[in-house]
Amino acid sequence: MYPIDFLSKLLYHKLHSRFEVYGFKQVPDFIKPFNTVYFYDKNFFRNLSYQFLEIRLLQQKDQPHIKKSGIQTEGPKIQQQKQWFTNTDYGSCGLNQDLPTGDNLRNFSAMKTTTPEIAVAPMMDWTDRHCRYFLRLIAPHVRLYTEMVTTGALLYGDRARHLDYDASEHPLALQLGGSDADELTRCAVLGQEWGYDEINLNCGCPSDRVQKGRFGACLMKEPDTVASAVHAMRTAVDIPVTVKCRIGVDEHDSEEFLLSFVDRLVDKGCTKIIIHARKAWLSGLSPKENREVPPLLYERVHAVKARYPQLRVVLNGGITTVAQTAEAIEKLDGVMIGREAYHNPWFLREIHNWGRNLFVASPVKMLRQDVALAMIDYAARMARDHGTPVKSITRHILGLYHNQPGGKRWRRALSTLPYEPGADHRVIAKALEVILETKTEGEELAA
Repeated sequence: MYPIDFLSKLLYHKLHSRFEVYGFKQVPDFIKPFNTVYFYDKNFFRNLSYQFLEIRLLQQKDQPHIKKSGIQTEGPKIQQQKQWFTNTDYGSCGLNQDLPTGDNLRNFSAMKTTTPEIAVAPMMDWTDRHCRYFLRLIAPHVRLYTEMVTTGALLYGDRARHLDYDASEHPLALQLGGSDADELTRCAVLGQEWGYDEINLNCGCPSDRVQKGRFGACLMKEPDTVASAVHAMRTAVDIPVTVKCRIGVDEHDSEEFLLSFVDRLVDKGCTKIIIHARKAWLSGLSPKENREVPPLLYERVHAVKARYPQLRVVLNGGITTVAQTAEAIEKLDGVMIGREAYHNPWFLREIHNWGRNLFVASPVKMLRQDVALAMIDYAARMARDHGTPVKSITRHILGLYHNQPGGKRWRRALSTLPYEPGADHRVIAKALEVILETKTEGEELAA
C-alpha cells in the first residue's frame, strides 16, 4: 500500500474513517508511478462542496517507464493503468508531470482544492448558532464560523453555551481568541471533540477589549507567538488550524511585514490563511472605523498568494457583489463575507446560484417564505428544548426580505413583536403574514 500518512493532517477528520471505504487502501500498486492522481466521488465530498483533492505522490524508485521528460503514455502497463482509471468509481483522474521536490509547503503542495471557498466571517454578537442555522438554510455551500470564543470562556465558562450547534451548520469552524499556546491547544482539542471542522485563530480584531486580553490584531506584532500556537494546535488535532489576520497593524503595514508574518505560519504548517485586506489601528479608531477607514489593498493579499501558490488564501473585506466575488476567486482561493451577509443574507443565495457549476451544487429550491417557515419550527424547537427566547433568534433574520416588497414591514414587526410579553415563535408567522399582505396589495394595484 502506498503511504498516505502525510494526508492525515490535511483532510477533514470526519472523513478519516472513510479512507478505506473510498479506496485509498484499494489503490493497486500500479498507480505508484503516477505523480498526481485525482480522486472524485460525489458522496465522499458532499460536505466539501464536491471538492477535488490533488494528491501529489512521492516518486517511487525503480519505475523504468518514468522518464526524466515525464511519463510514458504507451505500453502494456500504461494501458492497464488507463483501464483501471476508466473503470474506477472515483471519477476523473489525471497526470501531472512535474514532480514535487520536498515536503516544505513552499515548494510542495500536498493538497489543492479547485473549489473556491465562500465563507461567512466570524462576527461578535452576530454569528451565534441561531444566525448560522438561518444562513445555512439560505446557502448550503458556505463555510460558517462561530463568533470569536476566548480560551478563558471555554476553559472556565459554560462550554456547551459556546460550542453547541445544529448538525446542519457543517462545514463549521470554531474561531478562538487567545495567545497562550497551551490554552489554545486545549481549546482546539475541545473543538475537535465537539465536531468542528476547523480551528481558526483570531489575529485580526482591533478592539480595546481584545487587546487587553493579548489576542486579536495585536498578535501580528508577535509572529513567533502565533506560529508557536499554530504549531501546538496542529500537533494536537487532526482538523485544519487556520489564521485570520489583517494586512498590517499600526505602523507595521508594509508588504514585507505581511509576508514575513505569513512566512512564520507556513513554516509551522499552516495551510490556509484568511486576510482582511485592511490594516488595523490599535488606537485612535473604533472597531467600526477599523472596518471602513483604512483603505482596502487587495494587491497585498495577491502578493501572499503569489509567494505561496499552494497556500489557501481567502480574501476578506469589501465583498458586497457577485461580480466582486467572481473577480476575487480568479486570483485567490475564496472570499469571506462579513456584514453584507448579515444585513443582506440572500446575497449568499445569489452567489450560490451564480457559482453552482463551480461548487457542483444542486439548485436550492427554498424561497424566502420557506426559510421563514423553517425558522418558525426552529424557534419553537429551541424554546422547547433550551428555553431560548424568540427575540434571540428573530434579531438575526431581519434582513431576509432586504430590498423586497414588504421588507420594512417585516423588519418593523420583528423589531417589536418578539419583545412583547409572552412572545413566542408565532411572531415570525405574524411577520410573514405582513409580507403576504404586501404581495396581495401589490397584485391588486397592478390589476
